[in-house]
Amino acid sequence: MPNHARFLLWGAINAALAVMLGAFGKHALAPLLTEKMMEIWRTGAYYHLVHAVGLMVVAALLERSPHPERVTIAGWLLLTGIVLFCGSLYLLSVTELRTLGMLTPLGGLCFIMGWLWLAASAWPKPTH
Repeated sequence: MPNHARFLLWGAINAALAVMLGAFGKHALAPLLTEKMMEIWRTGAYYHLVHAVGLMVVAALLERSPHPERVTIAGWLLLTGIVLFCGSLYLLSVTELRTLGMLTPLGGLCFIMGWLWLAASAWPKPTH
């Protein structure tokens, strides 16, 4: 499967998951969680959806960028960020295990690095 199709697939699946998990939090978990834990869940769902769309942007740009290898790195970083950042927030909110919070900044760093790699992919190739 070519990378652009792979990132489109991952983006669409993650967008669907973000919507489902957001709705699950709102309708099933809200009565069970404290307001603080519910806010953590909502933050995870919000970042999940935003970065799922980011994966679809990666898919759209892969064949248009002068540096497709940088776009690919950006995509893997965004996907890793979803798992670490959003996954840790989802788990933290339902378990209240504070140690899971150690993964969240690593996921956030992956998000930041992914967006910076995507920015770097727009840099023109040097002409020699």
